[in-house]
Amino acid sequence: MAANGSTSLDRKRLIASALCKHFYLDPKTFPENIAEDEITSFYTTILKSAKNDASVEVQDGVLQWIRYADGFPTDPQAFFEVLKGLNDTLADVSVLLGNGFTPSEADVIVFAVVHSSVIGLSNSDRQKLPHLLRWVDHIQNKVDFGDLLKKIVIEKVPFDFLKLYALRGAKSAGKVEIDSNAKKTVQSAKSADKPEADLNTKKSDAEIKATGDKKTDKKATQEKKKSPETEAVEKDKELSVSLLNIQVGLIRKAWKHPSADSLLVEEIDVGDAKLRQVVSGLAKYCSPEELTNRKVVLITNVKPGKLRDVASEGLVLCASNEDHTRVEPLLPPEGARPGERVSFSGVDGKPEDVLNPKKKQLEKITPHLFTDDKGVATFKGIPFMTSAGPCTSSIPKASIK
Repeated sequence: MAANGSTSLDRKRLIASALCKHFYLDPKTFPENIAEDEITSFYTTILKSAKNDASVEVQDGVLQWIRYADGFPTDPQAFFEVLKGLNDTLADVSVLLGNGFTPSEADVIVFAVVHSSVIGLSNSDRQKLPHLLRWVDHIQNKVDFGDLLKKIVIEKVPFDFLKLYALRGAKSAGKVEIDSNAKKTVQSAKSADKPEADLNTKKSDAEIKATGDKKTDKKATQEKKKSPETEAVEKDKELSVSLLNIQVGLIRKAWKHPSADSLLVEEIDVGDAKLRQVVSGLAKYCSPEELTNRKVVLITNVKPGKLRDVASEGLVLCASNEDHTRVEPLLPPEGARPGERVSFSGVDGKPEDVLNPKKKQLEKITPHLFTDDKGVATFKGIPFMTSAGPCTSSIPKASIK
Protein backbone atom coordinates (compact mmCIF):
# COMPACT_ATOMS: atom_id res chain seq x y z
CA MET A 1 0.00 0.00 0.00
CA ALA A 2 2.85 2.37 0.83
CA ALA A 3 4.36 1.88 -2.62
CA ASN A 4 1.05 2.64 -4.31
CA GLY A 5 0.58 5.72 -2.15
CA SER A 6 4.07 6.91 -3.05
CA THR A 7 3.41 6.39 -6.78
CA SER A 8 0.13 8.30 -6.57
CA LEU A 9 1.83 11.21 -4.77
CA ASP A 10 4.66 11.32 -7.33
CA ARG A 11 2.12 11.37 -10.12
CA LYS A 12 0.23 14.26 -8.52
CA ARG A 13 3.49 16.17 -8.17
CA LEU A 14 4.22 15.53 -11.85
CA ILE A 15 0.75 16.78 -12.82
CA ALA A 16 1.23 19.89 -10.62
CA SER A 17 4.64 20.57 -12.22
CA ALA A 18 3.25 20.12 -15.75
CA LEU A 19 0.41 22.54 -15.02
CA CYS A 20 2.89 25.10 -13.68
CA LYS A 21 4.90 24.77 -16.90
CA HIS A 22 1.74 25.21 -18.96
CA PHE A 23 0.71 28.37 -17.12
CA TYR A 24 4.30 29.71 -16.79
CA LEU A 25 4.09 29.56 -12.99
CA ASP A 26 6.97 29.02 -10.58
CA PRO A 27 6.33 25.77 -8.65
CA LYS A 28 8.25 27.24 -5.71
CA THR A 29 5.42 29.72 -5.09
CA PHE A 30 3.14 26.84 -4.07
CA PRO A 31 3.26 24.90 -0.79
CA GLU A 32 5.39 21.75 -0.96
CA ASN A 33 2.43 19.65 0.09
CA ILE A 34 0.08 20.94 -2.65
CA ALA A 35 0.12 17.57 -4.41
CA GLU A 36 -1.17 15.94 -1.21
CA ASP A 37 -4.45 17.85 -1.57
CA GLU A 38 -7.42 16.44 -3.42
CA ILE A 39 -7.07 16.73 -7.21
CA THR A 40 -9.93 19.22 -7.44
CA SER A 41 -8.36 21.46 -4.80
CA PHE A 42 -4.85 21.67 -6.21
CA TYR A 43 -6.13 22.19 -9.79
CA THR A 44 -8.34 25.04 -8.58
CA THR A 45 -5.40 26.56 -6.67
CA ILE A 46 -3.15 26.50 -9.76
CA LEU A 47 -5.97 27.86 -11.92
CA LYS A 48 -6.49 30.82 -9.57
CA SER A 49 -2.78 31.58 -9.50
CA ALA A 50 -2.74 31.57 -13.32
CA LYS A 51 -5.73 33.95 -13.29
CA ASN A 52 -7.39 31.66 -15.79
CA ASP A 53 -11.09 32.37 -16.34
CA ALA A 54 -11.93 29.01 -17.89
CA SER A 55 -15.63 28.20 -18.05
CA VAL A 56 -17.15 25.67 -15.66
CA GLU A 57 -17.64 23.30 -18.61
CA VAL A 58 -13.94 23.48 -19.51
CA GLN A 59 -12.88 23.05 -15.87
CA ASP A 60 -15.11 19.97 -15.59
CA GLY A 61 -13.55 18.57 -18.76
CA VAL A 62 -10.04 19.11 -17.39
CA LEU A 63 -10.96 17.49 -14.08
CA GLN A 64 -12.20 14.39 -15.91
CA TRP A 65 -8.84 14.08 -17.67
CA ILE A 66 -6.99 14.69 -14.37
CA ARG A 67 -8.88 11.77 -12.86
CA TYR A 68 -8.01 9.72 -15.96
CA ALA A 69 -4.34 10.62 -15.50
CA ASP A 70 -4.42 9.95 -11.76
CA GLY A 71 -5.80 6.45 -12.41
CA PHE A 72 -3.40 5.61 -15.24
CA PRO A 73 -2.02 2.09 -14.58
CA THR A 74 1.67 1.34 -14.08
CA ASP A 75 1.54 -2.31 -15.11
CA PRO A 76 2.82 -2.63 -18.77
CA GLN A 77 0.07 -5.07 -19.76
CA ALA A 78 -2.63 -2.79 -18.40
CA PHE A 79 -1.25 0.56 -19.56
CA PHE A 80 -0.93 -0.57 -23.19
CA GLU A 81 -4.65 -1.36 -23.30
CA VAL A 82 -5.39 2.09 -21.85
CA LEU A 83 -3.08 3.68 -24.46
CA LYS A 84 -5.04 1.87 -27.20
CA GLY A 85 -8.22 3.47 -25.87
CA LEU A 86 -6.53 6.89 -25.87
CA ASN A 87 -5.34 6.24 -29.45
CA ASP A 88 -8.96 5.63 -30.52
CA THR A 89 -10.07 8.84 -28.78
CA LEU A 90 -7.47 10.82 -30.73
CA ALA A 91 -8.37 9.34 -34.14
CA ASP A 92 -10.37 12.39 -35.27
CA VAL A 93 -8.99 15.19 -33.09
CA SER A 94 -5.70 17.03 -32.59
CA VAL A 95 -6.17 17.85 -28.89
CA LEU A 96 -8.09 16.26 -26.02
CA LEU A 97 -10.09 19.33 -25.09
CA GLY A 98 -11.25 22.00 -27.53
CA ASN A 99 -11.87 22.01 -31.29
CA GLY A 100 -8.61 23.49 -32.60
CA PHE A 101 -4.91 22.70 -32.30
CA THR A 102 -4.03 24.57 -29.10
CA PRO A 103 -3.12 22.21 -26.25
CA SER A 104 -5.28 22.56 -23.13
CA GLU A 105 -4.45 21.77 -19.53
CA ALA A 106 -5.96 18.32 -20.18
CA ASP A 107 -3.43 17.63 -22.94
CA VAL A 108 -0.52 18.77 -20.76
CA ILE A 109 -1.64 16.64 -17.81
CA VAL A 110 -2.28 13.44 -19.78
CA PHE A 111 0.96 13.89 -21.77
CA ALA A 112 2.96 14.20 -18.55
CA VAL A 113 1.46 11.00 -17.15
CA VAL A 114 1.67 8.79 -20.26
CA HIS A 115 5.15 10.10 -21.20
CA SER A 116 7.11 7.42 -19.35
CA SER A 117 4.94 4.67 -20.87
CA VAL A 118 5.13 5.96 -24.45
CA ILE A 119 8.88 6.61 -24.45
CA GLY A 120 9.53 2.95 -23.60
CA LEU A 121 7.27 1.44 -26.28
CA SER A 122 8.80 -0.88 -28.87
CA ASN A 123 8.56 0.02 -32.56
CA SER A 124 5.97 -2.70 -33.15
CA ASP A 125 3.77 -1.34 -30.33
CA ARG A 126 4.20 2.23 -31.60
CA GLN A 127 2.91 1.20 -35.01
CA LYS A 128 -0.35 0.14 -33.35
CA LEU A 129 -0.83 3.65 -31.90
CA PRO A 130 -0.52 6.11 -34.84
CA HIS A 131 -3.01 8.70 -33.53
CA LEU A 132 -1.47 8.69 -30.07
CA LEU A 133 2.05 9.18 -31.51
CA ARG A 134 0.82 12.06 -33.71
CA TRP A 135 -0.72 13.73 -30.64
CA VAL A 136 2.43 13.17 -28.56
CA ASP A 137 4.56 14.79 -31.27
CA HIS A 138 2.16 17.74 -31.51
CA ILE A 139 2.04 18.37 -27.76
CA GLN A 140 5.80 18.12 -27.16
CA ASN A 141 6.41 20.57 -30.01
CA LYS A 142 3.80 23.06 -28.78
CA VAL A 143 4.47 22.96 -25.02
CA ASP A 144 7.86 23.70 -23.48
CA PHE A 145 8.30 21.16 -20.69
CA GLY A 146 11.92 22.19 -20.15
CA ASP A 147 13.87 19.59 -18.16
CA LEU A 148 10.70 18.08 -16.71
CA LEU A 149 10.14 15.61 -19.56
CA LYS A 150 12.57 14.27 -22.15
CA LYS A 151 11.53 14.70 -25.78
CA ILE A 152 10.23 11.50 -27.38
CA VAL A 153 11.87 10.72 -30.72
CA ILE A 154 9.18 9.83 -33.26
CA GLU A 155 9.99 8.44 -36.69
CA LYS A 156 7.98 10.22 -39.37
CA VAL A 157 6.90 8.86 -42.75
CA PRO A 158 7.62 11.17 -45.76
CA PHE A 159 4.47 12.89 -47.00
CA ASP A 160 3.41 12.17 -50.61
CA PHE A 161 0.90 14.73 -51.87
CA LEU A 162 0.14 13.03 -55.18
CA LYS A 163 -0.48 9.71 -53.42
CA LEU A 164 -2.91 11.41 -51.03
CA TYR A 165 -4.61 13.15 -53.95
CA ALA A 166 -4.98 9.79 -55.73
CA LEU A 167 -6.34 8.10 -52.59
CA ARG A 168 -8.86 10.89 -52.11
CA GLY A 169 -9.95 10.32 -55.72
CA ALA A 170 -10.22 6.58 -55.17
CA LYS A 171 -12.48 7.15 -52.19
CA SER A 172 -14.71 9.41 -54.30
CA ALA A 173 -14.75 6.81 -57.09
CA GLY A 174 -15.77 4.15 -54.59
CA LYS A 175 -18.64 6.31 -53.44
CA VAL A 176 -19.81 6.88 -57.02
CA GLU A 177 -19.67 3.13 -57.69
CA ILE A 178 -21.73 2.41 -54.60
CA ASP A 179 -24.25 5.08 -55.62
CA SER A 180 -24.41 3.59 -59.13
CA ASN A 181 -25.03 0.08 -57.81
CA ALA A 182 -27.71 1.40 -55.48
CA LYS A 183 -29.36 3.16 -58.43
CA LYS A 184 -29.33 -0.05 -60.48
CA THR A 185 -30.96 -1.92 -57.57
CA VAL A 186 -33.74 0.68 -57.34
CA GLN A 187 -34.31 0.55 -61.11
CA SER A 188 -34.50 -3.26 -60.99
CA ALA A 189 -37.03 -3.05 -58.19
CA LYS A 190 -39.14 -0.58 -60.19
CA SER A 191 -39.06 -2.89 -63.23
CA ALA A 192 -40.23 -5.79 -61.08
CA ASP A 193 -43.23 -3.77 -59.89
CA LYS A 194 -44.45 -2.95 -63.44
CA PRO A 195 -47.46 -4.88 -64.83
CA GLU A 196 -46.78 -7.93 -66.98
CA ALA A 197 -48.58 -6.31 -69.93
CA ASP A 198 -46.13 -3.42 -69.77
CA LEU A 199 -43.19 -5.84 -69.96
CA ASN A 200 -44.78 -7.65 -72.86
CA THR A 201 -45.13 -4.36 -74.72
CA LYS A 202 -41.44 -3.67 -74.18
CA LYS A 203 -40.59 -7.16 -75.37
CA SER A 204 -42.63 -6.61 -78.49
CA ASP A 205 -40.85 -3.33 -79.16
CA ALA A 206 -37.51 -5.04 -78.67
CA GLU A 207 -38.44 -7.76 -81.19
CA ILE A 208 -39.45 -5.16 -83.75
CA LYS A 209 -36.20 -3.32 -83.22
CA ALA A 210 -34.21 -6.55 -83.56
CA THR A 211 -35.83 -7.33 -86.91
CA GLY A 212 -35.48 -3.76 -88.18
CA ASP A 213 -33.13 -2.33 -90.72
CA LYS A 214 -29.76 -4.10 -90.40
CA LYS A 215 -28.08 -1.19 -92.13
CA THR A 216 -29.10 1.11 -89.26
CA ASP A 217 -27.58 -1.32 -86.72
CA LYS A 218 -24.37 -1.53 -88.74
CA LYS A 219 -24.12 2.24 -88.96
CA ALA A 220 -24.61 2.58 -85.19
CA THR A 221 -21.90 0.00 -84.56
CA GLN A 222 -19.50 1.87 -86.83
CA GLU A 223 -20.23 5.13 -85.00
CA LYS A 224 -19.44 3.50 -81.67
CA LYS A 225 -16.06 2.34 -82.93
CA LYS A 226 -13.42 5.04 -82.58
CA SER A 227 -10.71 5.44 -85.12
CA PRO A 228 -7.07 5.26 -83.91
CA GLU A 229 -6.73 8.96 -84.79
CA THR A 230 -9.72 9.86 -82.59
CA GLU A 231 -8.37 7.80 -79.69
CA ALA A 232 -4.93 9.45 -80.03
CA VAL A 233 -6.50 12.93 -79.97
CA GLU A 234 -8.55 12.06 -76.87
CA LYS A 235 -5.47 10.61 -75.15
CA ASP A 236 -3.47 13.78 -75.91
CA LYS A 237 -6.34 15.80 -74.46
CA GLU A 238 -6.20 13.74 -71.25
CA LEU A 239 -2.47 14.46 -70.95
CA SER A 240 -2.65 18.14 -71.89
CA VAL A 241 -1.11 20.56 -69.42
CA SER A 242 -3.85 23.01 -70.42
CA LEU A 243 -6.16 21.08 -68.04
CA LEU A 244 -4.14 22.52 -65.14
CA ASN A 245 -4.71 26.07 -63.97
CA ILE A 246 -1.09 26.99 -63.18
CA GLN A 247 -0.69 30.48 -61.72
CA VAL A 248 1.96 32.75 -60.29
CA GLY A 249 1.53 33.29 -56.55
CA LEU A 250 3.14 35.40 -53.85
CA ILE A 251 3.42 33.85 -50.38
CA ARG A 252 2.29 36.49 -47.90
CA LYS A 253 2.65 34.32 -44.80
CA ALA A 254 3.97 30.86 -43.94
CA TRP A 255 4.02 28.81 -40.75
CA LYS A 256 4.55 25.27 -39.52
CA HIS A 257 1.62 22.86 -39.69
CA PRO A 258 0.28 22.46 -36.13
CA SER A 259 0.29 18.66 -36.17
CA ALA A 260 2.76 17.54 -38.88
CA ASP A 261 6.46 18.38 -38.79
CA SER A 262 6.93 17.68 -42.52
CA LEU A 263 4.27 20.20 -43.59
CA LEU A 264 4.09 23.98 -43.91
CA VAL A 265 0.99 26.13 -44.35
CA GLU A 266 1.10 29.17 -46.65
CA GLU A 267 -1.27 32.04 -47.43
CA ILE A 268 -0.72 32.84 -51.10
CA ASP A 269 -1.80 35.86 -53.14
CA VAL A 270 -3.03 34.75 -56.58
CA GLY A 271 -4.67 38.02 -57.51
CA ASP A 272 -8.01 37.27 -55.82
CA ALA A 273 -9.60 39.32 -53.05
CA LYS A 274 -9.00 36.47 -50.62
CA LEU A 275 -5.62 34.82 -50.00
CA ARG A 276 -5.46 31.12 -50.87
CA GLN A 277 -4.37 28.71 -48.12
CA VAL A 278 -2.12 25.86 -49.26
CA VAL A 279 -0.42 23.05 -47.31
CA SER A 280 2.96 21.93 -48.70
CA GLY A 281 5.43 19.19 -47.79
CA LEU A 282 8.34 21.65 -47.66
CA ALA A 283 9.24 21.77 -43.96
CA LYS A 284 12.41 19.69 -44.51
CA TYR A 285 13.65 21.98 -47.26
CA CYS A 286 12.48 25.54 -46.49
CA SER A 287 11.75 27.55 -43.36
CA PRO A 288 8.61 29.69 -43.12
CA GLU A 289 10.85 32.77 -43.14
CA GLU A 290 12.47 31.72 -46.44
CA LEU A 291 9.08 31.30 -48.08
CA THR A 292 7.50 34.54 -46.84
CA ASN A 293 7.29 37.16 -49.64
CA ARG A 294 8.62 34.61 -52.15
CA LYS A 295 6.94 34.07 -55.51
CA VAL A 296 5.91 30.53 -56.40
CA VAL A 297 4.09 28.61 -59.12
CA LEU A 298 1.01 26.68 -58.05
CA ILE A 299 -1.88 24.65 -59.43
CA THR A 300 -5.08 26.32 -58.25
CA ASN A 301 -7.73 23.96 -59.64
CA VAL A 302 -6.92 20.85 -57.62
CA LYS A 303 -9.82 19.62 -55.53
CA PRO A 304 -9.76 21.43 -52.15
CA GLY A 305 -9.31 19.19 -49.13
CA LYS A 306 -7.82 18.91 -45.66
CA LEU A 307 -4.32 17.70 -44.81
CA ARG A 308 -4.10 16.69 -41.16
CA ASP A 309 -7.18 18.83 -40.34
CA VAL A 310 -5.88 21.94 -42.15
CA ALA A 311 -7.65 23.17 -45.32
CA SER A 312 -5.61 23.27 -48.52
CA GLU A 313 -6.75 24.66 -51.88
CA GLY A 314 -3.75 24.43 -54.15
CA LEU A 315 -0.51 22.61 -54.95
CA VAL A 316 2.82 24.46 -54.98
CA LEU A 317 4.95 23.04 -57.80
CA CYS A 318 8.48 22.09 -56.76
CA ALA A 319 11.58 20.82 -58.55
CA SER A 320 13.36 17.82 -57.04
CA ASN A 321 16.60 16.04 -57.84
CA GLU A 322 16.64 12.27 -58.37
CA ASP A 323 17.19 11.23 -54.73
CA HIS A 324 14.97 14.01 -53.33
CA THR A 325 17.78 15.51 -51.25
CA ARG A 326 17.09 18.87 -52.91
CA VAL A 327 13.56 20.18 -53.29
CA GLU A 328 12.59 23.80 -54.00
CA PRO A 329 9.50 25.64 -55.28
CA LEU A 330 9.66 26.78 -58.91
CA LEU A 331 10.59 30.45 -59.21
CA PRO A 332 8.63 32.81 -61.50
CA PRO A 333 10.73 35.57 -63.11
CA GLU A 334 11.03 39.07 -61.65
CA GLY A 335 8.09 41.09 -62.96
CA ALA A 336 5.61 38.19 -63.17
CA ARG A 337 2.34 39.30 -61.60
CA PRO A 338 0.57 37.30 -58.85
CA GLY A 339 -2.45 35.61 -60.38
CA GLU A 340 -1.30 35.51 -64.00
CA ARG A 341 -1.64 32.15 -65.68
CA VAL A 342 1.41 30.24 -66.86
CA SER A 343 1.16 29.40 -70.58
CA PHE A 344 2.79 26.85 -72.89
CA SER A 345 3.59 27.75 -76.49
CA GLY A 346 1.46 25.78 -78.97
CA VAL A 347 -0.69 24.25 -76.22
CA ASP A 348 -4.25 25.56 -76.28
CA GLY A 349 -7.21 24.68 -74.15
CA LYS A 350 -9.21 25.78 -71.18
CA PRO A 351 -8.31 24.48 -67.70
CA GLU A 352 -10.80 22.35 -65.81
CA ASP A 353 -12.79 24.23 -63.18
CA VAL A 354 -11.71 21.55 -60.69
CA LEU A 355 -9.55 18.54 -61.53
CA ASN A 356 -11.34 15.23 -61.13
CA PRO A 357 -9.23 12.91 -58.92
CA LYS A 358 -11.04 9.86 -60.37
CA LYS A 359 -9.58 10.59 -63.82
CA LYS A 360 -6.05 10.84 -62.36
CA GLN A 361 -5.36 13.85 -64.57
CA LEU A 362 -2.61 15.19 -62.36
CA GLU A 363 -0.87 11.82 -62.14
CA LYS A 364 -0.90 11.52 -65.95
CA ILE A 365 0.52 15.02 -66.53
CA THR A 366 3.22 15.40 -63.85
CA PRO A 367 5.58 12.75 -65.35
CA HIS A 368 5.97 15.16 -68.29
CA LEU A 369 6.95 18.12 -66.09
CA PHE A 370 10.70 18.64 -65.62
CA THR A 371 13.46 21.25 -65.75
CA ASP A 372 15.88 21.25 -68.67
CA ASP A 373 19.68 21.35 -68.42
CA LYS A 374 19.49 25.12 -67.78
CA GLY A 375 16.90 24.82 -65.01
CA VAL A 376 13.95 26.09 -67.11
CA ALA A 377 10.65 24.47 -66.06
CA THR A 378 8.96 22.66 -68.95
CA PHE A 379 6.07 20.43 -70.01
CA LYS A 380 7.41 17.94 -72.59
CA GLY A 381 10.23 20.43 -73.21
CA ILE A 382 7.89 23.45 -73.65
CA PRO A 383 8.79 26.20 -71.11
CA PHE A 384 6.49 27.45 -68.34
CA MET A 385 6.00 31.02 -69.66
CA THR A 386 4.80 34.20 -67.94
CA SER A 387 4.56 37.78 -69.20
CA ALA A 388 8.07 38.36 -67.82
CA GLY A 389 9.71 35.15 -69.09
CA PRO A 390 10.03 31.48 -68.11
CA CYS A 391 9.78 29.95 -64.65
CA THR A 392 12.99 28.35 -63.43
CA SER A 393 14.75 26.36 -60.73
CA SER A 394 18.34 26.12 -59.53
CA ILE A 395 18.04 22.33 -59.96
CA PRO A 396 18.63 21.27 -63.60
CA LYS A 397 17.12 18.10 -65.06
CA ALA A 398 14.75 17.82 -62.11
CA SER A 399 11.29 16.29 -61.85
CA ILE A 400 8.46 18.71 -61.05
CA LYS A 401 5.56 17.85 -58.75
